[in-house]
Amino acid sequence: MSGQHERRRSPRRDLIIGLGRAAAGALLFTLPILMTMETWQLGVTVPASRLLLLLALTLPLLVGLSRIGGFRRTSSLAQDTADAAIAIGIAGVVAAGVLGIFGVISDAMPASEVLGKLAIQITPGAVGALFGRAQLGASNQEDAGREEVEESYAGELFVMVAGALFLSLNIAPTEEVVLIAWRMSLWQQLGLLAASLIVMHALVYQLEFIGGHGPRTEDGFWSLFLRFTVTGYVLVALVSLYVLWTIGRLDGTGPVDVAGVVIVLSFPGAVGAAAARIIV
Repeated sequence: MSGQHERRRSPRRDLIIGLGRAAAGALLFTLPILMTMETWQLGVTVPASRLLLLLALTLPLLVGLSRIGGFRRTSSLAQDTADAAIAIGIAGVVAAGVLGIFGVISDAMPASEVLGKLAIQITPGAVGALFGRAQLGASNQEDAGREEVEESYAGELFVMVAGALFLSLNIAPTEEVVLIAWRMSLWQQLGLLAASLIVMHALVYQLEFIGGHGPRTEDGFWSLFLRFTVTGYVLVALVSLYVLWTIGRLDGTGPVDVAGVVIVLSFPGAVGAAAARIIV
């Protein structure tokens, strides 16, 4: 019966279900940042040029995610671009609705302040919208339609960057990131770096999660570790550096302190990168 129901489903119903998954994914994945006071303040304090750059970088990221695992099946760059734009719109609507209910934004505020508070939420919300399909479930029929998308080395690194960006944006605005880095010694920071690599590798290759890759005997441990885990961590660190710069956490900070804050933020970033490879 369920198979017959899948075949009878109309394109319009498919679209509605896809949009519903996108909205649910945006809400599920951005509740922490929507309920964090520091992110509300960033919408006012972060220069508009940095927010615009973040949004400009978000669109191609979403186009790639749409092709790999968006909230509906696509077959062309135009469809992926349209879905990326839809994801941004849905993320904006979800953020506006939640922040409006919370009283964080109102029609009495200047438009620049409202737009700033929404802009900082849109990137993680839009990524969550596209992750919604994979995280909240898809039918067997839809999964079959995705089988032709081949995994590639660049594609897996791309997914890691998306996962790192998403989780980093949720955590970077909090004061705790800077506080933790300030409290840690050099050896503790190096230990956290090592722990990030271990967790990142274990989540994907050793713990056998559904969607994980499992050990690849033909590649060998060190080949996998260096090509995927170490390279992935370098990308995670660069994403962390960019996010911290965007929100102004690095302004007036020396190189040693910058390295410490990047290592701290790269820990959740590494978890997000590994989780993205499992989810997508």
